Amino acid sequence: MKLFARRDGPLVHRQAFMTRITHWAWAICLFFLLLSGLQIFTARPDLYVGRQSGFAFDNSVLSIGAGFEGSRLRGYTTILGRTFDTTGHLGAIEDANGNLQQQTFPGWATVPSYRDLATGRVVHFFFAWALTGTLLVWLVSSLLNRHLTRDIVPRPGDLRALPQDVTDHARLRLRHERRYGPLQKLSYFAVLVVLLPLMVATGLTMSPGVNAFAPWMLDLFGGRQTARTIHFGVMLLLLAFFVVHIAMVVLAGPFNELRSMITGWMRVDEVESER
Repeated sequence: MKLFARRDGPLVHRQAFMTRITHWAWAICLFFLLLSGLQIFTARPDLYVGRQSGFAFDNSVLSIGAGFEGSRLRGYTTILGRTFDTTGHLGAIEDANGNLQQQTFPGWATVPSYRDLATGRVVHFFFAWALTGTLLVWLVSSLLNRHLTRDIVPRPGDLRALPQDVTDHARLRLRHERRYGPLQKLSYFAVLVVLLPLMVATGLTMSPGVNAFAPWMLDLFGGRQTARTIHFGVMLLLLAFFVVHIAMVVLAGPFNELRSMITGWMRVDEVESER
C-alpha cells in the first residue's frame, strides 16, 4: 500500500465544525489529564479493589515501588501478585547524573515534571472539567446534527460488515469513504459513549464532596478504591486507542486525514463516490 499516493477521488465535506473543535479540545484535555493524573498517582502508586486499602491485608491489583537489593536500588511493579523488575522505567529512575532515584515515573511523563502533588491536582481538575464540558457540548451538537445517530451508533448492518472490515484493516486495505466504517463506528462509540463518560463518573466518585451529595455512586462502583482502579484502567484503554488512532492516520494518509479534521474536507476513493 502506498501511504502517500495521490488520490483522484472528489473532495467531500466529512466533519462538521463542532466535531472538529471538540476533537482537538479532547486531544489537549486528555494530554494534560494523562500527565497530571500520573503526577497524582505518584502520591500512592497502588491500585486496589474494594472499599478500602490497608496494611493489615493486601487487596492491591497493581503496585509500583522500589527497594534495595544489597546496595543497589531496584524498581519493581507488581501486577496481580506477580512482581517484575522495572528498574530505569518505573519505581527507580535515573537522574541527570545517571544515579537511580526512587521515583514512580520518569519526569517527562508527569505534569509538572518534578514531584508536586498540589499543582498536579490543580491541572488535573481544570482539564477534567474542560473535558466534561466539551463532552456535553459534543453530545448536544451531535444530537442536533444527527452525527451521533448517523455516524457513531452502530447499526445491524455495521455489525454484519464488521468481520470483513477487521480483515481489511489487518491487511492494511484502508478505504476513504464519506461515512465511517464499522470498525470506526464501534471504536468511536466505545470511546465517546462508554469510556469518556465512565472516566468522568469514576473521577467524580473519588471526590468526597460528590460522595456526600451522591453516596449511591460509591455503591455503583464498589467503593472509592475500586473507582480509582477503574479510572486508571480506562486511562490505559484510552491511551491504547490513541496509539492505534495515530497509526491508522499515518497508514491512511496523514495529509488527507488531518485536512478532514482541520477543514472538514476529505478526498474519498473514486469507487466510493460512484455509489
